[in-house]
Parts: sequence; structure tokens; C-alpha cells
Amino acid sequence: MRLTKCKHWITIAAILLSYIPTIGQQANDSLLHYLEIAADNNPTLRQKSAEYQAALKKVTQAGALSDPQFSTGVLPEPMELVGGKLVAELQVMQMFPWFGALRAARDEMSLMASARYESYLDASLQLFYDIRRTWYEMYGLKQAISVYEKNLELLRSIEQLSLSSYRYPPFQGSSMITGDQPVSPGLPQKIPSGSQGMEPMDSDTRSGTSPMSEGQMMPSSSFYGSSLAELYQIQIDLEDLKNSISLSEDRMITLTARFNGYLDRPAATPVVLPDTLSPAMPDINEFSPEDNLVADNPMLNMMLYEQQSFDSREKMAERMGFPMMGLGLSYSVISRNEMSESHMNGKDMVMPMVSFSLPVFRGKYKAMREEAALLKAATTYNYEATANNLISEYSHAVQDYRDARRRAGLYVSQLTLAASLGNLSIRNYQVGKEALSEVLRAQKQVLDYELKQLDAVVALHTAAAWLKRLEGVSPFQHNNNN
Repeated sequence: MRLTKCKHWITIAAILLSYIPTIGQQANDSLLHYLEIAADNNPTLRQKSAEYQAALKKVTQAGALSDPQFSTGVLPEPMELVGGKLVAELQVMQMFPWFGALRAARDEMSLMASARYESYLDASLQLFYDIRRTWYEMYGLKQAISVYEKNLELLRSIEQLSLSSYRYPPFQGSSMITGDQPVSPGLPQKIPSGSQGMEPMDSDTRSGTSPMSEGQMMPSSSFYGSSLAELYQIQIDLEDLKNSISLSEDRMITLTARFNGYLDRPAATPVVLPDTLSPAMPDINEFSPEDNLVADNPMLNMMLYEQQSFDSREKMAERMGFPMMGLGLSYSVISRNEMSESHMNGKDMVMPMVSFSLPVFRGKYKAMREEAALLKAATTYNYEATANNLISEYSHAVQDYRDARRRAGLYVSQLTLAASLGNLSIRNYQVGKEALSEVLRAQKQVLDYELKQLDAVVALHTAAAWLKRLEGVSPFQHNNNN
């Protein structure tokens, strides 16, 4: 029995010592590899890329002249002229907009294409943040499951200790009983369920008489009640841990499907996760983050390009209000007239032509200019609102990062102290100076700080990723693991 208890003590001590964090441990994860896969395969990024390529094609369209017009007419009966007979007439005409209109249209489409590219960059940054956030959450779940399983093993060892203590209880030195002295009615009549390997009490004990010989010490009835309560509490905690493991595993399946969706892979594809995460220490501009945010954020850059494109649209609308000029050529097919003696008889006629459009309906051109001005004003207001919201979110992200970093450092030391307290509780319980309930309380405290530390580490890396997202920093600009 002592050998069995010794093994349990060794198991408990080893598990508690495993909660003490290792300083400087770092793992090389595969997050950057997953980001590269997503950059190539994600359907949303492919959509944004296709939209940008389509916008580039509009630049060529906007800078081109309108198609020339060709017209022809054939007379069923040739018309008699002085110098022949008119058989057919062919005309071709090319219209030219006012000077600068095509350049303004081309500039507008070019700026809109640049805005599409900034939209693509913003979508890629959002995708990379979503991948990082999900990946960190999966890491936290993986580590939480490991913590739950270690606690499950620890509680099972403590349960065996409780069962051993229940089977071989301590005796009260002050209680000397004789053979005819009855046993306290508080003694249990059978071993509780879950007490594997324990022998039931004999019939004399169940009948309320003690088989102990005279002068033998009697087990305390309060000890039995305490042991039963502790045993039941252990079994409750065991079921709670099993439920937590099941919930975490189900959550992991959901997160894996979401993560693979970002990479356009089958939902059940395994995801490689590290054992530890390196410290996340992004550069934080604590005094004036506005400069970097405004200069580097793709969404704000997209709005700037849109503002400039509306300027070009306004110029184009102004120039479209001026007349358009057309240059053309008319060719008349003339056959010979036998009755005519003119020297031009039977000669075809070529006539250059010039035409002008008459933009007399000025209202539509005025409305086009006003529309472009209003859209520019709306984009300006949206730019200001987005910039203000961006600065506010950045300040909030900085606060979250600092809080997570502070909590991560705190829980490292707290976890070390809690593990030491757990070892001390075990030693005190081993020599009879502490109740098993104190060991359970210390073990729950270790579990609580372990989970809090995991939560702080995940929050720290998530906040760092969000800061990079707001700053517009691509993960491929710095070849970091996280």
C-alpha cells in the first residue's frame, strides 16, 4: 500500500512541476507558410485581384477615341448629274472630344484602378489578421486541452490517494474501545461507487458491531465523512474536466474548418500548431500614431485615390460640355453620262467633311460636374471618419496589447508560485498536516492560472496582429514566425 501511495505522490509532483513555465523556450511555427498559401489560394483575394485587373483594362478603354462612323448609300437608278450619273455615296466620320477630355477620363480610370489595388491590399491584410487570430485561438485550445488532460491525470492520482486513505484510515489515539463497544453510526456501510479494488466491510460492521479486539483504536467517524465528501468532489471535478476537454475538441474542429476555409482547403485538413509562441513585441508609436496610420493604411489610400478620380471626372464633365469636332470624307461613285460632253463626265467625287456637335442641353453637363463634386465631398467625409475610427481602434489595440503583456507576465510568476504551493500542500498532506481539500484547492488554483496565462498569451499575440493590421504592415515585409 505504501509503495502504491509513493507512486501516486511521484505522479502528482511531476504533474505539478510541469506547470512551471520554461523561460526562453521558443518554437518555430508554420504560420508564415499558411499565410503564403492563403495569399495564393484565398477566393476573396482572387476576387479582389480580378477586380483590379479589370479596372486596369478600363484605363485603355477610357483613353480611346470613339469608333469612326461609316455610312453608304446606293441609288437603285443612277441620278443624272451634269457630269455623269450618281450611283452610290460613301462617307466616313471620326469624332474628337474637346482637348483634355480623353486624358481626364484616362486619369479617372487609372486612379480608380489604384483604388482597387488598395482595396486588394486591405482585403489581404484583413485575411492575414483573420488567419493569425484563428491560428492563435487554435494554439490556445490545443494548450488548454493539454492542461485539462494533465489535470485529469492529476485528479485521478489524487482520487486513488483518497480511495487508499478511505480504505486505510487513520485512527484516533484517544479512542480505546472494547469488544462490546458499538461503532459510531456515522461509519459508511459500503464503499462508494468508483472505489475500484476496495473490499466491502464485513457483516459485523454492517450490523453495527465492531469486530475489533479490546484495546484497538477505532477510526474516526468524522474522517469517513470528510473522505467521502472529498472523493465526491474529486469525481465532480473529473467530470467537469472531461466535459471541458470535449467542448474544446469540438471547438477545435470548428476552428480548423474556418482556418482551412481561409486557405481554400478541405475542412478536415490537419493544421500544424507550435508547442510555444515567441514573444510578440511590435513597435508601438505611443505619442503620434496618426502619421503612420494615415500614410500606410490601404483603406485610407483607397479613399485618397477615389477623391483624385472624382477631380478627374469633374474635369472630364466640364470638357464634355464643349463641342466635339468630327473629321470625315465623302466619296461619290459617278458613272459616265453619254449625253454629257463635260470634261468631268464619269469622274468620282471626293469631298472632305468637318462636323461639330452642339451641346445646347447644358443641364446634364452641369449635373455631371455637381455629381462628381458631391461624390468627392462624400469620400472626404468618409476619409475623415475612417481616419478617426482608425486612430481610436489603434489606441484600443495598444491598450489591449499592454494589458495582455502585463497579464502574461503576471501569470507566469503566479503560476510558478501556485505550482510551488501545490507541491507544498502535497507534502503537508503526506505528513498529515493538511486536508485533501487543500490539495484540491491548490490544484484548482494551478489550473486557473495556467488557463489565464494561456488566455493572456493568445490575447497578446492577437493584439499584436491587430496592431499590424491597423498599421497596414504585411506579414511578408518582415520574415517573422509570428
